[in-house]
Amino acid sequence: MYLIISLVMSFAMAEPIVIFDFNTSSSLRSWMVVDDGVMGGRSEGNLSMSKDGHAIYYGDVSLENNGGFSSLRHRFSTMELKGQSQLYIRLKGDGKQYQVRLKTDARDYYSYINYFETTGEWQEVIIDLNTLYPSFRGRRLRGQNYPAEYLSEIGFLIGNKKAESFELLIDKIELR
Repeated sequence: MYLIISLVMSFAMAEPIVIFDFNTSSSLRSWMVVDDGVMGGRSEGNLSMSKDGHAIYYGDVSLENNGGFSSLRHRFSTMELKGQSQLYIRLKGDGKQYQVRLKTDARDYYSYINYFETTGEWQEVIIDLNTLYPSFRGRRLRGQNYPAEYLSEIGFLIGNKKAESFELLIDKIELR
């Protein structure tokens, strides 16, 4: 009886997939900042490591020249998801709203997005994957929400329609 219950429980709970676990020896080479400068804007995002081994994504969002966003992206070989239903992020924000962005294929023109609020303290953000919806250039697209089958890119974006400085410390990103 115990064996059957254990087997049922192991099938019900998918193994976590670590997307990135920042530490003092982490390389940031696979991460890139993409700002509104690609469209003529003047926002400026930066990425560095803290002495404690956390990624620090920081900068200034500007509304000049029709700008208004900064984004951070991490591309990797496409992975197949096997029952994971939640995105888990351990982070410390600045009290501002951010967007999380996933792509099933890095060549897709759209991303699956949702928003989260930061508190100014270390927090665990958990987002159900089925709540991520397709979006392109700030517009919601028709189509199904994130199918949670494949993943090749994860990103963060700040674009709150106002000029502001920002800082987001990221410790760990997992799929559960």
